[in-house]
Amino acid sequence: MGFTFDGTTSKSMGIATRMATENRVPELNNRTIKIAGCDGLLDLGASLSERIIPISCFIPPKRTAAELLECKDNIISWLNPDKGLCEFSLDTESGRVYYARLQSGVTFERVVRFSATFDLTFFCPDPYGYAVEDDVFTITETGSRTVTRTRGNAESKPVYRLKGVLSSGTGKYITITTNGKELKIVNAVLSEDETLVIDADKMTAWVEDSGGNTLRNALPYIDELNFPVLNAGGNTVSVETADATFTELKILAKSRWR
Repeated sequence: MGFTFDGTTSKSMGIATRMATENRVPELNNRTIKIAGCDGLLDLGASLSERIIPISCFIPPKRTAAELLECKDNIISWLNPDKGLCEFSLDTESGRVYYARLQSGVTFERVVRFSATFDLTFFCPDPYGYAVEDDVFTITETGSRTVTRTRGNAESKPVYRLKGVLSSGTGKYITITTNGKELKIVNAVLSEDETLVIDADKMTAWVEDSGGNTLRNALPYIDELNFPVLNAGGNTVSVETADATFTELKILAKSRWR
């Protein structure tokens, strides 16, 4: 088993790896209330916390102590936590990527002449694994349609990229309804060469020009902050307009796995 961190594979770094334990369910935050006079706790459910991925590594024997030291230095430089969160993927989980950094320090233990073992613990504050090649849907007409996510097993928080023409006025709007939840863009200014981007994960919105440059904040254009959520499988998305022109809605699914 190998892994890739920040675009570099463990194999190319000259180390062998194995994962003795596999945390398929991330850490949980349990929500409970203690009620006076009652035994136990009142369960209010749980939410996912961070994901921890432990990996055991081995540096095969080198010819000299200097070669072994150089290999260790290269590994420490590669895994430097000062980089922040980096893309991290496991060879055993093809097609998905996590965002991780080291959780703790690295200690090398010499086992035979000029070789060593060490353990790595990767910390993923976002517990989900994301699709490397994801579903992208394009809607060019008003009305209702079904979009089907083919990847992942958890709800996703997509990015919507809306093109059209809107001018200010309470009676002029474009609505996007996802699985029954309406997102209304109203009293907005949007020209034909601009794109209104809605990022459900970051809970924000902005307007870009044709070159991808951010022009202005678009949160004031959204009537109620009903950011879209896509289910694994089928989803109903409908677009309606009033005194506005709708050109295109591109949906980046941001599919993910628990």
